[in-house]
Amino acid sequence: MTSSAQRFTVGLTGGIGSGKTTVANLFGELGASLVDTDAIAHQLTAPGGLAIASIRAHFGAEFIDPQGAMDRARMRSHVFGNAGARQELEAILHPLIRSETVRAAEAAEGDYVIFVVPLLVESGTWVGRTSRILVVDCEEDVQIERVMRRNGLQRHEVEAIMAAQASRFARLAVADDVIENNGDSEALRAPVQALHARYLELMRAA
Repeated sequence: MTSSAQRFTVGLTGGIGSGKTTVANLFGELGASLVDTDAIAHQLTAPGGLAIASIRAHFGAEFIDPQGAMDRARMRSHVFGNAGARQELEAILHPLIRSETVRAAEAAEGDYVIFVVPLLVESGTWVGRTSRILVVDCEEDVQIERVMRRNGLQRHEVEAIMAAQASRFARLAVADDVIENNGDSEALRAPVQALHARYLELMRAA
């Protein structure tokens, strides 16, 4: 990982439906380089991805779809509520995600690097690895409504996903910076611009 002494970095996180992708993209428009660990995980489990052989060997061919990608629905069903299976999958994916994250950060050419890490708090390994931690926060009812509308899920399904994630309190407890996103996405531009300017100041002062 690029250390904060070498380069200014931000770890961006938030619960499902909080709007962290929208916030990250706004920072990207202003000149930050984005390294999205979820996107990296998808690449690793796509056809020909670096994790496919290990997943097939460990879990079986039935967890690989006809196109050669990890069958995400089957795997999600398998690991949900099964801590042992989830840990086995993480043991395959996390070292690969980490190495690909380092590679992407080293290649980044933006003003600074933002690591978009949905499970930043849950991983237990990100706190202290970036210059700042930015949490995109919103009311839990807002999260639920957004995810129900976006993903076509029932309320109890969204609540189950949220229950498996770190609590809102736990995310806020590690935050250096917070962007509230309870309203329209256009309202995010001003706080993102203000934080971007702040990050440039911190970067130059380092």
